[in-house]
Order: sequence, then structure tokens, then C-alpha cells
Amino acid sequence: MRIAENWKEYRIIDTSDQEKLESWNGNILIRPDPQIIWKTPKRSPYWEKALGHYHRSSSGGGSWSFSKKPPESWVMSYGDLRFLIKPTGFKHTGLFPEQAVNWDFMAKKIRDSKREINVLNLFAYTGGATLACANAGASVCHVDASKGMVAWARENASLSGLSQKPIRWIVDDCEKFIAREIRRGRRYDAVIMDPPSYGRGPGGEVWKLEDCVYDLVSLCSGVLSDDPLFFLINSYTTGLSPSVMGYILGETVNRRFEGKVTFDEIGLPVEESGLCLPCGSTAIWQKG
Repeated sequence: MRIAENWKEYRIIDTSDQEKLESWNGNILIRPDPQIIWKTPKRSPYWEKALGHYHRSSSGGGSWSFSKKPPESWVMSYGDLRFLIKPTGFKHTGLFPEQAVNWDFMAKKIRDSKREINVLNLFAYTGGATLACANAGASVCHVDASKGMVAWARENASLSGLSQKPIRWIVDDCEKFIAREIRRGRRYDAVIMDPPSYGRGPGGEVWKLEDCVYDLVSLCSGVLSDDPLFFLINSYTTGLSPSVMGYILGETVNRRFEGKVTFDEIGLPVEESGLCLPCGSTAIWQKG
């Protein structure tokens, strides 16, 4: 497992009974996590002092309860990067802290390349990877189907002092955008993708990552330049193991370009237990 262990303003204090106790720059939140199937004693006093607690509903979704009026939003830092944090109606806060281990990898690859790198970030959410790559000196095309998420990402870029960096902000369906980029002959040196596990298309058609990921990766490989640097896939789909994603990269990207494929879980350290909580999977093709 690759661990995002360089945070100063985020930490998981404890985990138990499908919940995690977190500090987001001093704001204590309790959020559900279905992977936490252990029922260890909740020893930390912060379980009783949390600002916010997200409760799942038996009918789907859920809601927050707060011990006092929460701030509308607040800012967290990771190195030079700044992120606007706020609890949303779907348990999320606008940031996945475990992704910092991937941000560090991408930033180092870009800096070490000693050349201009053009990055395509698909399903780009609030822009963590976009900011990390832009801060490392890359040009970035940030694509997400949600207008609100792209606006949030732009706000994060402003907070991080990156508004003037060469970032294209695109609100579009990622698959349709890729197909158009291929027709236009536009190419990228690196591709990042973090597709959702499940969704519905504009016509109500069901989209499941397990059924679509191979075709999606194969399509995306068509926008790579003649000398690509890396291709990174992240997934939170429990039925899609790191090795399966690695195999897909091996059969698509690595068939075209000489390089290596690695794959692993990513995770975060837990203070109370000293263990690490798995928080998703990443597979990476990289040059060399």
C-alpha cells in the first residue's frame, strides 16, 4: 500500500464500526466508510466532540448532524496547495486526502522530466491533481461533467496562487471530450483519470465502471503523445482490484509504449491503531 503520510492539516484519528473520525484542519468530522468492518472500542475522546457527523439513511443517501453551527467552509493546505473544504450532502468534503500520494508522484515525474508536459485530467472533481501538476510546471486540461465541481476547482486554483497557470477548465462529458480531442489531433503527455463507480447517461442509461473501464482506457490511450510520461487510473470501486486495473493498462497503454505498470492500494495512517486505512486503488503506467 502507498501511504499519503505527508499531511500536516488532515489526520484520521480513529476508525470503528463503519465510521472514521477525522480532523480537517482542526474541524472534527465523523463520516461513514463501508470498509471499516471492525468494531474496535472507540477510545478517542474526539468521538464525543465531533463538530459534524454524517449519518447514512436506510433508504439511501444520508444527512449531517452538527454539535454547533459549522463554518460554511474553511481552507486546508498541502504543501503549496490550498483547498476549500465544506461538508456536502453526499458525505464528501471536496477533497480525498489519500490522493496526495498520487499528487506527489505526478509532481515529481513532471519536475524530473525537464521538459514541457501537457496533462489531461479526466473526472477531475475539485482539482487536486490539476493543482499538483500545474504547480509542478505542467499545462493541464481539467475536465469534469459537473459545472459546480469545475467552479470549485477554479476556486482552489485561486487559493493556491495558480490562477495564471496554463489550465484549461472544461465542463463536458469526459468520454465525448476525449473522442473530440482525438479527432482534433490534440495530444497529451500524461493522462489522469478517476472515473465514478456508477452513473447514468443523459438518456438514463446505466454506466458501471467494471463494464466500461477497458473501453475508456483504450480510448484515452489514443490522446497520448509520441513520448508520454505517465497514465494514472484511480478507482474506488470495490470490485475492481488494483491488479485488474494494472492488467488493463498493460494491455492498452503498455502495448503501444515501452514502460512499466505498477498497481497498489492507496491509504491513510490511523493514529489510534497505528495501522493504515485502505482508501482506493491506483494503477500507473510510466515511461522507462
